[in-house]
Amino acid sequence: MKYHCLSIIISLLIIFACGSKPEQISANQTSGIDQKPIQGMVLIEGGDFTMGTNDQNSYPSERPAVLRKVASFWMDETEVTNKQFAAFVEATGYVTVAERKPDWEDMKLTLPPGTPKPDESLLVAGSLVFVAPDQAVSLDDISQWWQWVPGAYWKQPEGPGSDIRGKENHPVVHIALEDAEAYATWAGKRLPTEAEWEYAAKGGNNSRFPWGNELTPAGNFKANTFQGAFPHQNISSDGFDGTAPVRSFTPNDYGLYDMIGNVWELTSDWFDAAAFMREKAMAPALDTTISKCYNPENPYAIEKVIKGGSFLCADDYCINYRPSARRGQDVYSGTSNVGFRCVKDV
Repeated sequence: MKYHCLSIIISLLIIFACGSKPEQISANQTSGIDQKPIQGMVLIEGGDFTMGTNDQNSYPSERPAVLRKVASFWMDETEVTNKQFAAFVEATGYVTVAERKPDWEDMKLTLPPGTPKPDESLLVAGSLVFVAPDQAVSLDDISQWWQWVPGAYWKQPEGPGSDIRGKENHPVVHIALEDAEAYATWAGKRLPTEAEWEYAAKGGNNSRFPWGNELTPAGNFKANTFQGAFPHQNISSDGFDGTAPVRSFTPNDYGLYDMIGNVWELTSDWFDAAAFMREKAMAPALDTTISKCYNPENPYAIEKVIKGGSFLCADDYCINYRPSARRGQDVYSGTSNVGFRCVKDV
């Protein structure tokens, strides 16, 4: 059995529900911050906001809504691109997690105690790749569309024989937590907290999506998501099958692109499925990261929060293209629909 693939697939088994309009309060932003512009970044002025939702049609991990406060920060306008990540690799010689032979000591931390070590022939470098099936399949079995592909990594996103030529401005994918943190450190930045990310994604608005209450107002697509019958039939009404170049859609009111759709984005917070329940009575406080991971769907998981949904979020499956939606991502692995963007302290 390919235990590495198994451990990652287990970490992706989240039970999805339909999303709807979250209850929010208006963002209370500060003003008067005197900062020199940083190329490619947007200054997000801090304030109080409502994080999560009270809507019972949302996913349980989003509820209940809690009041949070974030300090001002800079955020990348876009997801980190292949071109930007290539510059980092060229400057440092960095080798991503997907390019390395899996470490059994790390793997067994995410598996039930006593799981035997697989044969060495199965411990090969690679990553999880979305491969659309030829026909309709059960949505309860994600192995029908996720495949462990030896040799898949950021520069070969579909595996050997694929490349990123012509996709220099697409978001980099197959990025594990360690990879994202290494890039951020090199760039003099860091990963956003979940609260920073959600605050920025909402753009100061009280609507279901950053742009309003309709996914496609007047038939206009505002994000790269999945149209059609998931996972086998993407009719690509938004113009894209897979990732899209950054800045392909209009930015939110803060000037940030692709906060919804395209690729999921890593944050620095550990995924705690019950985090908001524990904070139910908490008054607004400065944002702090969650210090413990908890996912009842995958009790052995070591996961960070990812936000924003991706090009694989569809009306009939993963309705995570909302700022309040959240999911856990295995820290030791990347996939073909997970990327990141960075922030910088003011």
